[in-house]
Amino acid sequence: MSFKMNIQQNLINITSTIPGQVTLVAVSKTKPISNIMEAYDAGQRAFGENKIQEMVEKYEQLPKDIKWHMIGHVQRNKVKYMASFVSLIHGVDNFKLLKEINKQALKHERVIDCLMQIKIADEDSKFGMTDKQASEILKSQELKELKNIKLVGLMGMATFTNDVDQLKLEFDYLKSTFDSIQAKHPEVNILSMGMSGDYKLAIDCGSTMIRVGSSIFGDRNYSI
Repeated sequence: MSFKMNIQQNLINITSTIPGQVTLVAVSKTKPISNIMEAYDAGQRAFGENKIQEMVEKYEQLPKDIKWHMIGHVQRNKVKYMASFVSLIHGVDNFKLLKEINKQALKHERVIDCLMQIKIADEDSKFGMTDKQASEILKSQELKELKNIKLVGLMGMATFTNDVDQLKLEFDYLKSTFDSIQAKHPEVNILSMGMSGDYKLAIDCGSTMIRVGSSIFGDRNYSI
């Protein structure tokens, strides 16, 4: 079986097991254009990158109906490079970043959708704000003044572990935070959590968007 068929079959296998209300973001970081086109030809349209420059380069070479998701940590000075096309920014972890996204979106006469990243893992390497900080931002007058961004959901990065009980605790905490916030802010309707190793558990815990890379493309680049 060719690797092309593997990508297509992997997508079929995943999409056939996830509920219709769950969005699959194919994490294409480090993967070549040819691999992304194989997924595109199989019907995939949402792709996630964790480095802005790499995403820009791919955007320039690939079909323009792709929805690009920035899933990595965002540096404010690089927002300008993706502001003209990015579909959803997952990792917003502070208000200064929101202000910069709004500033750059205004230049392109766009409204950019964003997710607030909640810190749910114990690992120091994981970014994110507290549930209280997220709630404070949502009810702030400052947010109302930002007309070119829209906070549409929450995201979280679970601990890198095989401990299912720990993962469930972290996913349940994020879902609880999401439910509490959505009760007051109905426009917050996306919950992005779950990756290749734990997306099934994340969906069981209430995720509406999963970020899957290796289960689609494999763990390494392949020469085509």
